[in-house]
Amino acid sequence: MVKPKPQVLLDSVRKLTRRQATGPLTNILKKSHPADIAEVIKYLTDSEKKLVFGLINDPEKAADVLSELDISDSLHLLSGMTEEQISTILNEMSSDDAAELISNLPEEISARVLQLMEHEDQKDVEDLLQYDEKTAGRIMTTEFFALHEDTTAEDAMKAIRENSEAEMVFYIYVVDERNHLVGVVSLRQLVVVPPKTKLKDIMITDVISVATDTDQEEVARIVERYNFLAIPVVDERNHLMGIITVDDVIDVLREEATEDIMKMVGTKEEEFVYHDKVTRVARLRLPWLITNLFGGLVTGYLLWLFKVTIKDMLALITFVPVITGMGGNVGVQSSSIMVRGFATGKVNFGRVKQFLLREIMIGFLMGTICGIVVGLVGYVWHHNFTLGLVVGIAMMAAMTVAATMGTLVPTFFRKIHVDPAIASGPFVTTSNDIVGILIYLGTATLILRYFHMI
Repeated sequence: MVKPKPQVLLDSVRKLTRRQATGPLTNILKKSHPADIAEVIKYLTDSEKKLVFGLINDPEKAADVLSELDISDSLHLLSGMTEEQISTILNEMSSDDAAELISNLPEEISARVLQLMEHEDQKDVEDLLQYDEKTAGRIMTTEFFALHEDTTAEDAMKAIRENSEAEMVFYIYVVDERNHLVGVVSLRQLVVVPPKTKLKDIMITDVISVATDTDQEEVARIVERYNFLAIPVVDERNHLMGIITVDDVIDVLREEATEDIMKMVGTKEEEFVYHDKVTRVARLRLPWLITNLFGGLVTGYLLWLFKVTIKDMLALITFVPVITGMGGNVGVQSSSIMVRGFATGKVNFGRVKQFLLREIMIGFLMGTICGIVVGLVGYVWHHNFTLGLVVGIAMMAAMTVAATMGTLVPTFFRKIHVDPAIASGPFVTTSNDIVGILIYLGTATLILRYFHMI
């Protein structure tokens, strides 16, 4: 069967929802893949989202759709449902996805939903909720496939056939009698050895695993580095607790990238959860805007302190936006490189000096070029060689210092165990505005006094 393309499916769903044609809409949803339904839901209005999701009568399919959606959309769709309906859907979800949703539900609702879930699913979710957010323990699934080291290849193949719905049967994790992780066997290895071969004779004993308290970003880096489809999670005694599959790693990478971008512009990912609550969104954005506000006031105060210099050469005002703007942009570029470098593991404290020297040279080179250009503009515009000299030198110095600060500030935050993403955007821009004004007007004062012009 040829499935409709997402855009065609979206257009069809929109037309049918406007007509309230629930019968044809239900038939379309039955034939559509959960990932396609989730993609369509993202582009619908809030009322349309609930209408479409409410027509998915199969709890397993509804669970698959929720697993494909962002947490904000998932919570919105669950908000109008009873605890019984929510628990029925969560019973069909993998334990890690169910735990994420329950942890974000209001406390009184989440407690009731947990009580209504099937006992085995309830226990799995409760076990995951004991781990801190954004750790391997929270995002792992407990529905994995593991066999004892004395199991033969023949018995292992039989077990795989009986447990075909288990997560990631491409890897068979091997444990001893105390559930210690002792090895791993690929499905490929299993099918080419004699039937009576024991797993302990063909397993790889040097297993790369992560601890339950490992940060999810580090987990993503390990999976990316070794190109794994899944990675086992163990406790402090090397007991196999669960596995993290590549689809969960992709979600982590997307989530962390979104979080970094949000922090860099002075807000938080919760904006998507509270998208319809204006006051909550405003409260998320205000702290960094207040920082910018005070930074602007400090910049204005510096202009006032240098009023004598400005009064004697009013044309200096012309280039204030250029100096501050260019410095801010260079600082954000450098800090963004450092933030992303730390996040991906391409930058560490051992390489900071190398990156710092590189950014200083880049800032100096760009500052020199821009300084020459703006200096010539100042000279031609105002017919004043001294002004052109001031602006050119200040531009070169401001851009070099901005690149330096853009490198050092994220490094400092990383050193004190604060997410360096908050060092970008408003913070770096504001600080570079202040430093840029000091350099510009300070340079102007020194040069003008040297030429006895003030």
